[in-house]
Amino acid sequence: MKYEQNEFDTSSGSWLLSFILGGLIGAAVALLVAPRSGRQTREQIKDLAEDAKERAEDYYDKARGQISTAMQKGAEILEQKKAEVESRVSGVKEAYRKATGTTAAE
Repeated sequence: MKYEQNEFDTSSGSWLLSFILGGLIGAAVALLVAPRSGRQTREQIKDLAEDAKERAEDYYDKARGQISTAMQKGAEILEQKKAEVESRVSGVKEAYRKATGTTAAE
């Protein structure tokens, strides 16, 4: 998934994370002000916290996987471009040798 920068210089990924966290905070506040016993409220908060932890771990794992994939692709592209540059430099050196009548040993 590719995240694009917006006009406020934030990525859509950080916007999504902020939205999810805001929703979870809002749900926690709603539980705290709901007319229930303390025990029930604590149980709901505990369940909500566990759910939030699982979601955060999933988000972290996905982001880590995407970063790893991007780094691998970047390394592959770097190697390709490096080989292209080396090939072109070699070609330029050979053309220079031919043009000046020199050999590689000189």
